[in-house]
Amino acid sequence: MPLYEHVLIARQDLSNTQAEGLIEHFSTVLADNGGKVVENEYWGVRTLAYKINKNRKGHYAFLRTDAPSGAVLEMERLARLHDDVMRVMTIRVDEHQEGPSVQMQKREERGERGDRGDRGDRPRGDRPDRGDRPRDDRPRDGDRGGERRDRN
Repeated sequence: MPLYEHVLIARQDLSNTQAEGLIEHFSTVLADNGGKVVENEYWGVRTLAYKINKNRKGHYAFLRTDAPSGAVLEMERLARLHDDVMRVMTIRVDEHQEGPSVQMQKREERGERGDRGDRGDRPRGDRPDRGDRPRDDRPRDGDRGGERRDRN
């Protein structure tokens, strides 16, 4: 059977036990349709990159599954219909990684990010100084640029 990884984001106003109950619910859905959950992780409440349904945070859950595509489609369908689930992402993988996911590893275990280079001012080359622009070339109030209008 194909291998999948799923990330679910649930509403922030759920308790931790309710969020973990969602993991169990969707694990049962997969099992009822011929799949199995190899591993699941509850990542906790995290800040979202942008608001989703007026929520700034969400409960994150991660599932590694071995399931037929029909079971995955049914699980995704039910997750999208569930009021507490804000987002679902499913990725098909060739093989599951051993051990905890990257999100669950401690920063020391992840390794260094490496030298990111000098963050100083970058060289400008032989670019000349722009100087002051003539008064007519400056944007006027309400003018966003684009075509110039003649003043008549």
